[in-house]
Amino acid sequence: MAHLEGVRVLEFSHMVMGPTVGMILADLGAEVIKVEPLGGDKTRNLPGSGAGYFAMYNRNKRSITVDLKSAEGIEVIRALLENSDVMIENFRDGALDKLGLGYGAVREIKPNIIYQSCKGFLSGPYENRTALDEVAQMMGGLAYMTGPSGRPLRAGASVIDVSGALFGVIGILSALLSRKDTGKGANVRASLYETTAFLVGQHIAQGAVTGTPAPPMPERISAWAVYDVFDTSDGQIFVGVVSDGQWKSVCEEFGLTDWGADEDMSNNPGRVAQRNTIIPHLRSVFSKISTESLTARVGKIGLPYAPIRKPEDLLDDPHLSAHGMHEMELPDGQRVRLPALPLEIDGARPELRRSPPKIGADTDEVLSWLGLDTAKPA
Repeated sequence: MAHLEGVRVLEFSHMVMGPTVGMILADLGAEVIKVEPLGGDKTRNLPGSGAGYFAMYNRNKRSITVDLKSAEGIEVIRALLENSDVMIENFRDGALDKLGLGYGAVREIKPNIIYQSCKGFLSGPYENRTALDEVAQMMGGLAYMTGPSGRPLRAGASVIDVSGALFGVIGILSALLSRKDTGKGANVRASLYETTAFLVGQHIAQGAVTGTPAPPMPERISAWAVYDVFDTSDGQIFVGVVSDGQWKSVCEEFGLTDWGADEDMSNNPGRVAQRNTIIPHLRSVFSKISTESLTARVGKIGLPYAPIRKPEDLLDDPHLSAHGMHEMELPDGQRVRLPALPLEIDGARPELRRSPPKIGADTDEVLSWLGLDTAKPA
């Protein structure tokens, strides 16, 4: 899949949001050149929960190392910008301006550049504040909605960084389309805080519609009577019943004849009103059945269901293994399988063209493209 073939992207970023913008564009066929400091992106060596950031979000890219504080380094970047379509950055405000790489300066080098910035906040009173994924989740209402009352809880993945990156990509693609007609570039900004606000918009709307502020998700009044995680005899499974036909099938499959004949339970509002009767009984029924058997039975009658799994369990998932994983080599030589872009175009998934690069792996090659001296450090 090379829909963005011919689009050259210069990426100045680290951590998650900026690299994710670059990875998505690279997966779609753009040539993405990651500009790293001479010692390499510090994200490469993060411990703990950050240990997978570089491996996950930097495939299909080239890497060059450049000293941005040297005249030679800036010469390289200017030459690359003259031959690029998009620039991605997620530095703190003002950092690139000091290097002569702010939007105004870059536009003088490449007038029709699409300059995409990943920020904590868009324009407004907070725009100069420092933010992280977790900061945005906490102040944007997502942590409140995820944990029970009094216990705000961040989501279990970098959902704001990645979602914010998606909006950055949407802005870039929109600007690329516009440039075809106008010849003009654009200054595209995406942010963590506004992304969080957008994601919790459904809860703001719920409050407006119902007249009552939305409670945290663990305490919500479900829209459906059966929409829960249940214990099985050997594990856990989520099961939902979201239509009257599915309810009839549940009653038939599990011998709930009285409920199947109860007119008050024949529609969803009636079942929600009797949720405190339905759920305890289903918990008792399901707890005596193995996960494998219950999965087969609810799958047979067409219910939405999901055995509760850990991230590492996905490596053995037959569906993902068929088309949804890329096997790649990390810079240290380790081989891993990681999720592909969740997208099909004309039945094809984005391809893996390059594993995450070693530090500066492509510096000499890129300098040679520009006709610059590869013997002199950039």
